[in-house]
Amino acid sequence: MAKKEEKAGSTITIQYYRSSIGYAKNQKLIVSSLGITKLNQKVTRPDTPSMRGIVAKVPHLLRIVE
Repeated sequence: MAKKEEKAGSTITIQYYRSSIGYAKNQKLIVSSLGITKLNQKVTRPDTPSMRGIVAKVPHLLRIVE
């Protein structure tokens, strides 16, 4: 049987709080792949293990806002 999806209402808010200037290109790609374009911008994404893993790759640039 396939695993059940996460709850439809569970989301996380991710904030881009530090500039990616001077960091590796792949870290800049992670930030832009989330749809973030400006500093201090907040985006809401589904709360899945993969999304939390993306944020965990660049904790010095992104944070999860409660």
